[in-house]
Amino acid sequence: MLMIGKALTAEQRLVKATVSIMEHAPILAPILMIGKKEVVWGNTIPTAQTNGRDVLFGGEFVNELSDAELRFVLMHEEYHKMYRHLVTWRNLHDIDANIANQALDYVINLKIVKEYGDVLIGERGGKFVSMPEGGLLDVKYDGMNEKQVFDDLYKNGNGGNGKGNGENGNESSGASGAGMDDHDWKNAAEMSDEEKKDLARQVDEAVRQGALTAGKLGSAGARSLDELLQAKVNWREVLRDFVSTTCTGKDFGTWSKPNRRYLSSGYYMPSTLSERVDELIIAIDTSGSIGVKEVSQFLGEVQGICTTVKPSRIRLLYWDTRICGEEVYEEEEVERLVNSTKPAGGGGTRVSCVCNHITENNLKAQAVVVLTDGYLGSDWGTWSMPVLWCLIGNKTVPPMGKYVHVEWD
Repeated sequence: MLMIGKALTAEQRLVKATVSIMEHAPILAPILMIGKKEVVWGNTIPTAQTNGRDVLFGGEFVNELSDAELRFVLMHEEYHKMYRHLVTWRNLHDIDANIANQALDYVINLKIVKEYGDVLIGERGGKFVSMPEGGLLDVKYDGMNEKQVFDDLYKNGNGGNGKGNGENGNESSGASGAGMDDHDWKNAAEMSDEEKKDLARQVDEAVRQGALTAGKLGSAGARSLDELLQAKVNWREVLRDFVSTTCTGKDFGTWSKPNRRYLSSGYYMPSTLSERVDELIIAIDTSGSIGVKEVSQFLGEVQGICTTVKPSRIRLLYWDTRICGEEVYEEEEVERLVNSTKPAGGGGTRVSCVCNHITENNLKAQAVVVLTDGYLGSDWGTWSMPVLWCLIGNKTVPPMGKYVHVEWD
């Protein structure tokens, strides 16, 4: 029991904030139940942070916040969890960690302010939430998703020295490098495959339970859950972004071989060479619902992307419980990929056969794109390179890699 007349401890204030959010924003209650919430003393946690499951608060930081500010920061962390930010947008972090952190925070803060900024509580009608100093907010990003905000920030050079390398620790989300929370990308990436799969299941169930609650109570925040449940992602953009990010080669000039186009005019100009990237593996599940028409449409997108990205080759693998077909297209042969490929297979489903094939044949690829219906049971394979799952007709969330749900036109 809390003692009347004594100031609450940081730990007690965090419990109080959690209960208050459950009462005034009940649709977030299932998300709040995921993971642990702790107050940490010392210099380890200067503000607040999440790895997408657990939420940690610095004790001194909690004591500096008003109740409304503490509720805002706690909701902010829970929104990171709800949107699975540290999994969904890992590719943005790897491009520029600081800009990725800023983009995620701009989107979240605007949602909280729009949905809860006018909510008053208590007999005196005090504010339910108030964004602390250091929070990022700009109304120009209203209606934009995380990728669109990232692109705007990146274009305007707001990243500084935040280049991500995939293993960075807790880069600050503030524009000046000292925002109101940290994003624990490192620990998020270090979760085991089983932990990631279990967390994805918990979040999905919590979102759906929250949506049911929102429908019954008509409470604030329903828009965010509707977006999570109904939003459609342009799979072509995700595919292009993934391949471009992981496989882009670079053109550069060299004087060792003059450009013949200019010699006759008396100009001695460098010729352009391309720094070729390794091959790209496309692994297509031919066990069930993916037909020849879908394969052709998908490969047409891949073919178009690769005319820009220019991988040294494309290795096409058709699989069910084994590799049923393997086709290799060198760079100059990519344009005939769609018309010449011959899909093969039609048995069961075991995606680990693709991993085994890559390992046994010592294949060195820049990345793997897997097209599948997603009915893989517990067998998602073990991957030694970046993987993008393109899932058809299945809302499953893979335990590793990036993913997008494909809907045909």
